[in-house]
Amino acid sequence: MANYSKQVKPTINGNYKKLKIAIVVAKWNEDITNAMEIACKETLISNGVLAKNIASISVPGSFEIPYAANLLAQNNKVDVVICFGCIIKGETIHDEVLAYSVTEAIQQLNTLYDIPFVLGVLTTNNLKQATERVNGKKGNKGADCAAVALHMSTLGNTCISLFK
Repeated sequence: MANYSKQVKPTINGNYKKLKIAIVVAKWNEDITNAMEIACKETLISNGVLAKNIASISVPGSFEIPYAANLLAQNNKVDVVICFGCIIKGETIHDEVLAYSVTEAIQQLNTLYDIPFVLGVLTTNNLKQATERVNGKKGNKGADCAAVALHMSTLGNTCISLFK
């Protein structure tokens, strides 16, 4: 497996040693979601997040991601929840309905809790497009989401101190 941690760096630097990050990974299209999870963890650790402060939980599919993310936020002291899924177009509009529902639910979690929920759910027309988004040709969306998580983890303090 390629090392993606050097491809994406967070846009702001910080001390991430105390940061606690939960990752929800859908098992549907698991070759894709596992590749995102691995690249995410590599990127987090290479930027100073301690491996012991990264926890993953799996769910059957993308539809179940918001439920697990909500439970993690309610019952754990996490600073960020990263959500990985892969929805590939089929013969019906099922993918569109599912993608909208999952995206909307994760967006709502962002407004309910005082922590960021990072959307890492791929929505592609076919498996080839999904693979291109995790195999390095177009980067790895897992590494991208790790960079977003690190940036968003410090945003609260930045916003609080803007007008002091």
